[in-house]
Amino acid sequence: MRKRFLGLVLLTAFISGPALAWVPKLEEQSAKTIIDSAYGRRAAAPTFYTLDLSVDGGKFKAPDGSVKLYDGADTCLKDWLGAPGDYSKGSHVASLTLSGQADQLLFQAQDARDNFKNLTPADALKAVNAGVLPSAENGYGAKVATPPNGAPVLPDGQLRIDIAVKGLSDLQQRSAYLVRLKGPDGKLLAPTRFSFVNDWKAGDGGKQAGTLVYYFEPLKAGLNANDKIDLLLRNEEGSCAYDFVLDLSKFN
Repeated sequence: MRKRFLGLVLLTAFISGPALAWVPKLEEQSAKTIIDSAYGRRAAAPTFYTLDLSVDGGKFKAPDGSVKLYDGADTCLKDWLGAPGDYSKGSHVASLTLSGQADQLLFQAQDARDNFKNLTPADALKAVNAGVLPSAENGYGAKVATPPNGAPVLPDGQLRIDIAVKGLSDLQQRSAYLVRLKGPDGKLLAPTRFSFVNDWKAGDGGKQAGTLVYYFEPLKAGLNANDKIDLLLRNEEGSCAYDFVLDLSKFN
């Protein structure tokens, strides 16, 4: 009976595969997993996690408990859920996407595959450890020059968070968002840097929609690579602040 139970446990573990967790720093095994995924040698490895904050029937599509009011009147969430297309009290977040070095490597591995090249974990790490991504420019890691040639890789321990926004009155307001990670001790961690994607467009009423990008170092806040983290966000109007619960164990 014990043997049958143990066999079932092992079979379940084999089918479900290794547990997921954000990869703060690529190493040989994680690089191999991502590259094998890109070349179709194994099941696709999830390298990003998106929290869908669109509203349907007065509820977020995100899992229950993913959005909480951090500061402001109770009407903040009520108004958002009741009229998601009303931006008279400020813009709304449409989605949050988390990614790291693994997602960058996946794109480069797919590029190597599409160009009939064989990217190896060793060559990929040669480039990454030099601070650049493996690419055609550096022979997909085989011909990294000094100084390194290629697009920069995310620094070790850095997490990228893309925030899709709708309803900004003008592009200047992109800099008015306040975003922080909350550590386990309650201290707030500011992003190391901020940028935005070149996808901004004016929609109905001239309101702007596009993507803001923030970079954080969660480990420095005492967070672990498989934790659920709290991302605090205050939009350009300032009166409402939200706590978004994001799960680092949903991707590599």
